[in-house]
Amino acid sequence: MKKIGIIVGSLRKDSFSGKVAQNLETLLQGKALVKHLDISHLPLYNQDFDGVIETPKAYDVFRAELAAVDSVIVITPEHNRTMPAALKNALDVGSRPWGKNLWNGKKYMVVGVSPGTLSGFGAATDVRTVLNFLNGRVMNQPEVYLGSVHTLLDEKGVLVEGTLKFLSSVMDAFVNF
Repeated sequence: MKKIGIIVGSLRKDSFSGKVAQNLETLLQGKALVKHLDISHLPLYNQDFDGVIETPKAYDVFRAELAAVDSVIVITPEHNRTMPAALKNALDVGSRPWGKNLWNGKKYMVVGVSPGTLSGFGAATDVRTVLNFLNGRVMNQPEVYLGSVHTLLDEKGVLVEGTLKFLSSVMDAFVNF
């Protein structure tokens, strides 16, 4: 069974991105093994950690978990028209030290999430730009942008039926990808 990592770009406890991740995990049950790759404990990337000073244990844990999955779903909110700093940091940590880029050849997809109507398009585009540079293999279609996400979730954090149906087909496509 394929191993899919899920990265939630928001650090907020009750984030929309986290709720979307929970819904995706439910949709993937029986189709893939899901591992949440926690980015909340990663110190800001500093190249000195790659041999000059001791590497943070959180880097080692994240890198090992990233290496252990076949593919990754990145769920990103948008902060000032780009991805959150914590998410960019995780992309950097996974690409280093030089010559040990864990994104190389890794299949991925990006989900843009926002309470606004642009649905995180800028952030999702920036995530793709970085992962493409790092030689990740993107699933180009279907794309997922969940605008006005707060209107797509019920009081328990479950996505509305039409959105779940769409995302179920996307998860099937990603597993097959």
